[in-house]
Amino acid sequence: MDHVVVDDLDNSLQPAAVMRHLTEPLGCTDLAINYYELAPGDSFAFAYHNHEVQEEVFVVLSGTATWVVGPEPDEAPFEEAGAPEERREVAVGPLEAIRLPPGQFQRGWNRGDERVTALALGAPLAYGEQLKRDDCPACEEEVAVSIERAGDDESQLITECADCGAEVARWRRGDDGENERVR
Repeated sequence: MDHVVVDDLDNSLQPAAVMRHLTEPLGCTDLAINYYELAPGDSFAFAYHNHEVQEEVFVVLSGTATWVVGPEPDEAPFEEAGAPEERREVAVGPLEAIRLPPGQFQRGWNRGDERVTALALGAPLAYGEQLKRDDCPACEEEVAVSIERAGDDESQLITECADCGAEVARWRRGDDGENERVR
């Protein structure tokens, strides 16, 4: 048996104010577990994305999170994110859960005024190929993006357009120790 105190774990640089990995500290070998706190406007992920083989379950502990989800995996190929107008939103409130099957494009947000806390569970531990998409301001359309370190700066991450190389978004660790989106 392993036991951890969530607040004692490091805050990982993510688009959520707080994201703590529980998987390794708990010694999990077949299940990924992460704890999230999302300030208003924060997201669980860097981009609209999917996982090739991993299914995810998010349990919202407080606040309300809203997921934007694409087509069901049996309705579209793995690479098909679905046109923005074809996507649907699912609001998940306190002590509610959402399951996202392998291959389904999704991104969860805090679109409310209060903080969201949640647990994310993913199985199997490895998620296989992952496709990520976001709106590129330079291309003026949704494109494939990658997540990169901001040059030599270990304290910042960016998403970068796969088509033109433009920076799409940037996150850094704030002075208060929480993560924040810079642009």
